[in-house]
Amino acid sequence: MGSLWKTLDRALLRDVALVCLAVGVIGLSYGAIAVASGFPLWLPVVLGLLVVAASSEFLFIGIIAAGGSPVAAVIAGLLVNARHLPFGLAVPDVLGRGAWWFLGTHLMNDETVVFALSQKDTARGRAAYWACGLGILVCWPIGAAIGGLAGTVIEDTDAFGLDAMFPAILLALILPALRGDREKRRAALAGAALALATTPFLPAGLPVLLALAGLALTAVGEKAPRKAPR
Repeated sequence: MGSLWKTLDRALLRDVALVCLAVGVIGLSYGAIAVASGFPLWLPVVLGLLVVAASSEFLFIGIIAAGGSPVAAVIAGLLVNARHLPFGLAVPDVLGRGAWWFLGTHLMNDETVVFALSQKDTARGRAAYWACGLGILVCWPIGAAIGGLAGTVIEDTDAFGLDAMFPAILLALILPALRGDREKRRAALAGAALALATTPFLPAGLPVLLALAGLALTAVGEKAPRKAPR
């Protein structure tokens, strides 16, 4: 694993640092919401270390805070995280082997997969995946702890608009991979349209899972016969 860090250049490290910083800022909101909803400070911190999945953690906290059962909250979180199954199929070469594989799968989330897929080769993708994953593993629970400490002071966490930073940075990272590739653009636009159309009706996280159906357009485009040049 030590050789992976030699692959990281300054630009890649900067991008990873920005994403981890954004995750930490979102963690502030997460911790503040959890504590303001009546949960003990340790809960969002422990969940941040053991789950490392913002959407399912927010959903878990929200369901219980609204009076739902812990079992229902866990099932909802697992359903939202079902998108990790196709994620694992998309980045099998970056997870490592043996004991490293278990840690690699634990670090899998939207950001690490985006970083891995947006690199030019497998070595850079693996380095970006692990750098981002380990950074998030540190920044997310630390942000939750700091936010939890401030949870009794901040009355309206939504007023800060912290959640807008997260998708904006992910979009900036994925745009270079779409340049010059019409099939990827078609798949991305179809997935985005599907996610936007279903967001008002589905729980958080599920529209993202449905957006993966946009990949079907890429598969159809690759299998479609091309006309031979005359």
